Amino acid sequence: MRVLMVAWEFPPRSVGGAAAHVDGLSRALGRAGHDVVVLTPGHPGAISDSSLGSVRVVRAYAELPWIPDDDVVAHAASANHHLVQLTTSFGSWTPDVVHAHDWQSGWAGSTLAAIHDVPLVTTFHRTMRGQHGGSIPPGQSSTIHAVESWLAHTSAYVIASSKFMVREVIYGFEVPAERVHRVPNGIDPTWWSAGEHPDGRQPLVLTWGRVQYEKGFQVLARAISTLRSRVPKVECLIAGRGSYTPELQSQIDIEGVSDIVRLVGFLPDVKLRDAIHRAGCVVIPSLYEPFGIVALETLAGGAPLIAARTGGLAELIEGTGAGMLFEPGNANELATCIEMVLSDHALADEMRARGAALLGARYSWAAIAGATIGIYAGATPGDTDSTLTPGWWPNQ
Repeated sequence: MRVLMVAWEFPPRSVGGAAAHVDGLSRALGRAGHDVVVLTPGHPGAISDSSLGSVRVVRAYAELPWIPDDDVVAHAASANHHLVQLTTSFGSWTPDVVHAHDWQSGWAGSTLAAIHDVPLVTTFHRTMRGQHGGSIPPGQSSTIHAVESWLAHTSAYVIASSKFMVREVIYGFEVPAERVHRVPNGIDPTWWSAGEHPDGRQPLVLTWGRVQYEKGFQVLARAISTLRSRVPKVECLIAGRGSYTPELQSQIDIEGVSDIVRLVGFLPDVKLRDAIHRAGCVVIPSLYEPFGIVALETLAGGAPLIAARTGGLAELIEGTGAGMLFEPGNANELATCIEMVLSDHALADEMRARGAALLGARYSWAAIAGATIGIYAGATPGDTDSTLTPGWWPNQ
């Protein structure tokens, strides 16, 4: 099958988990014998037209016309024109399906599907309503929600990464349930388990991701402030970029932990992997998390996982023994979990072993690519489920 992916984020342009998902899925589809082309905005140092194995990646220079940085909707719409123009270099190549990822690529996805008279499939990695706790603030957030809703209704099928996200799409956009399919994110355990493995783990609490309020890093800062007298030499590393960084640094200063909590900005995957191997635990303190690719990267890297009981995180961890869960926003409960994991090595080892087993059973890219191809072909929910682990992967 010829697949045209349209993605706002693709390595090395990577802020959240969507980039890793598009990268992993496109490569898995290519390994399965499908012909995949990815359209994405350019990034400094990235080649404009390149191949990653059997996947062709074509990048658009989308900085002109100039649009103010704070007008993200207008900037995305303008960039989509450049993405569509890229297809003039395809010659006789035409897709059998167009797969858009999130609202930022919706205009190009919809236009290209119409031009080639093929189905449009859209994956929502997050939604504006979900990021705001179920409400839609006026202004830019409302505009983005309108684009998301239009894209959901324009698409032949919608993919979401968790039951939590499936419900968000069905009820938030009023999309018929039979058009929404659940396919989680995947991971390459071999890569994440490679690299440096120091002797013993440090009392290091690691977390990373897009630095926004809903990621809950401020909750972790409060938890660390209560742990410094309970866990000798405890430290915390927060990696990532985002608009909430100044406020988060202020919160760290207020909690009096600026000497043991460091904001290090973006970490390349290789350095992040090495940090996972050193960490005594990884914490995902999100207030809102549709799926949480960070959780899979943690399990693949072999670190004990502590996560907030929210959205897709709860679905991934609950009842598996692969991690510990705490109530979102509860810094005291989080601190207790961290103390238990850092002080009880047998518990930490058991969590790591269960995490490795969970990855192998449920999150291989081959299974996820197979499920996605089934959706491309207009598979029924039963057909989609049959390509995966029976009894575990309900459509909704």
